Amino acid sequence: MPATEVEVRTALANVEEPELGLPILELGLVQGIAVDGATAVIAIAEPLADRGRWAELEARVRASVIDLDGVERVEVDVRSMTDDELPAVARVLKGAPPPNPLAVVDANAPSLPAPRINPFTDSRTRVLAIASGKGGVGKSSVTTNLSIALAQRGRRVAVVDADVWGFSLPRMLGVAHPPDLIDDVIVPPTAHGVHVISMGFFTEEDQAVIWRGPMLHKALEQFLTDVYWGAPEYLVVDLPPGTGDIALSIAQFLPRAEVVIVTTPQPAAQKVAQRAASMAEKVDLEVVGVIENMSWFRGDDAKAYEIFGADGGRELADQIGVPLLGRIPLVPALREGGDVGRPIVVADPDDEAAAVFRSIAEQLDSVTLDG
Repeated sequence: MPATEVEVRTALANVEEPELGLPILELGLVQGIAVDGATAVIAIAEPLADRGRWAELEARVRASVIDLDGVERVEVDVRSMTDDELPAVARVLKGAPPPNPLAVVDANAPSLPAPRINPFTDSRTRVLAIASGKGGVGKSSVTTNLSIALAQRGRRVAVVDADVWGFSLPRMLGVAHPPDLIDDVIVPPTAHGVHVISMGFFTEEDQAVIWRGPMLHKALEQFLTDVYWGAPEYLVVDLPPGTGDIALSIAQFLPRAEVVIVTTPQPAAQKVAQRAASMAEKVDLEVVGVIENMSWFRGDDAKAYEIFGADGGRELADQIGVPLLGRIPLVPALREGGDVGRPIVVADPDDEAAAVFRSIAEQLDSVTLDG
């Protein structure tokens, strides 16, 4: 006996759109179902550009239906959504409640957009703000590799490149395409299991961003409220160096953020990094650890040379009463990987620097998300 359309729809109930991570029925992507003998035909409208991604959705749909009694063949027809269809998907992504089927609808009433909300205010997402007192200490390299190391542990990870002036994460992560746009909702691209948003997607790489505080504040707000993040377990924020406007905005938008201070071994960097820790304390953000970068260089003789001095990270950690999470060696492959989008934890997982990043991720991840 042939399967029914109801049976096919029921089988599709647990199929998620691969990039958005939500059920395709909830998103309204299933445009039609037909059963012709032993053949089931499913029409899908995709709100995201293909870029080779539709094949995964087609495979999921086929796998969910082919095992039904009476189904021997599954045909999946995928097309791009029209502009008129996108707002309904956007409302779902914003978390708007579904329409009341018993409500009286005024056909002449204007369609109101779903409200924008900060999804991280009351969520279970753990926010890690990567900070430094000064530039040039490798903070963005730490953010990149630490984020991937967390993703490699099976965590759902999102990254905000809040260094509006010195944005670099798209290049470091090797992101291959810009964000998608579903009506007015931005869908961040993914690289190495990490979702990322950055000013680098919205301006030329060699173009200066010359903004005052209010514009920086608004940009960060939009990164949080206009982007569909799903339900990440970690949000890692790459802060600009110093103690300026962005740090204040983070305290307002992400009051549960935990701060990780990045420094290098020399006393000058340590003293400046102390200011970042002091800033976090003044805005009621908890500092949870220190990472010392460029700790040593290992020569061809296998000896570790402490080019920039020693123990600066340990002294800073002891001074502010937090653990030293790790000491990352000065490795040419770490810098080179950042330049060409091949992070060392992916390109050379056996390198000693990659091992340190995995150790730091394990330490941070050992603290349960329940707090």
